[in-house]
Amino acid sequence: MTLANAPTEVQLAVDLIEILELNGVDPAVALAALAIVRTDCERKLAQSDQPGE
Repeated sequence: MTLANAPTEVQLAVDLIEILELNGVDPAVALAALAIVRTDCERKLAQSDQPGE
């Protein structure tokens, strides 16, 4: 399987890894930032599940 045929989430993950590595982001900082992103995305998903939206 090539990256072009990979699922969207795999393509995004590869792009994010490349951005982090090219910018020399410390892995601990990256994980802390990703935890914030995850919380934000989970909040947005929960809100989108609310009736009337």
